[in-house]
Amino acid sequence: MLSPLWRGLPPIAPSAVSSSASCVLPPRFEAVRTARRFTRTTLQQWDLPGLFDDVALVVSELVTNSMRYALPAELVGTEYEPPVRLHLMRWTSRLVCAVRDPSEESPVAGEADASAECGRGLLLVDSFSDTWGWHPLAGALRGKVVWALFRLPRDRD
Repeated sequence: MLSPLWRGLPPIAPSAVSSSASCVLPPRFEAVRTARRFTRTTLQQWDLPGLFDDVALVVSELVTNSMRYALPAELVGTEYEPPVRLHLMRWTSRLVCAVRDPSEESPVAGEADASAECGRGLLLVDSFSDTWGWHPLAGALRGKVVWALFRLPRDRD
């Protein structure tokens, strides 16, 4: 069962924030590869390479959805503003990947039939992350953020 779609991030104490990184992604489908590389490099720097497979799959799905549904089709392949942006944030016990895009439309979980090649992205996000959601941007900013949260493994002493 999918999580409720409209949901802000669970409260996290600001004092628990340890690292964050972000990158701007060009409005081209090659951005998925860029996002995966950025994710690999960031997780290695944070000494979390064991999370790469699950986090990269989720990042790939979220970025693909932004490219496919959040950008006007005629602008994919141009230098469209505002761009899609990937944020990775690490707290002491959690990792969040968030993709910001210019669309104000809610993400919609598809119901793909068995032969469909697409329509399962948010089901994968739901399966591979601990929780996920989205929220509209506030103030003068337009668009939304779709995020997925991963609990970090505890250190073994």
